[in-house]
Amino acid sequence: MRKKLNITEGIFPMPVLMVATYNEDGSVNVMNAAWGTMQERGIVALNLTESHKTVKNIKARGAFTVSIADAAHVVEADYLGVESGNRVLKKFENSGLTASKSEKVDAPVINEFPLCLECEFIEYQNGAYGLGVIGKVVNVTADESVIVDDKIDMSLVNAIAFDPYTHGYYKVTERVGEAFKDGLRLKK
Repeated sequence: MRKKLNITEGIFPMPVLMVATYNEDGSVNVMNAAWGTMQERGIVALNLTESHKTVKNIKARGAFTVSIADAAHVVEADYLGVESGNRVLKKFENSGLTASKSEKVDAPVINEFPLCLECEFIEYQNGAYGLGVIGKVVNVTADESVIVDDKIDMSLVNAIAFDPYTHGYYKVTERVGEAFKDGLRLKK
């Protein structure tokens, strides 16, 4: 038997994405965003309101990075979501994380997160059923610790996902199948 639940952001897992920009003074700004995805290969879509300091920075700089948060830094990732860059100027410094300049865009790469997409800002969409930042991925970097045979091993990334039903974080670590292959067994 099925039970009716309250409507919420009911897709699980939701990625825990760390969106990084530079502020006007060149300091680092990062926010935690669970409402993001790949719109198509090489295009990132982040459902963020214009009130976010990060969105203002993206528009001003024309660039941002998106890092995949990991289990080792869940406290820092959550802090970057519960604190506002509009209110706290040293938000990133308070997290204890560090950053380096992106190779390709005018945005920082957070050193502690193992996987990062460097993006050029394409446009801000504001519609009746959604809004947000659209960006083109121009470079992807990963820490050597998560690379095996020149490929990213997602089990080593230890990515975390947000659970919108209970407001928990979960590790995404175990590979359970082969995409575009396992389902072929049912094909007739």
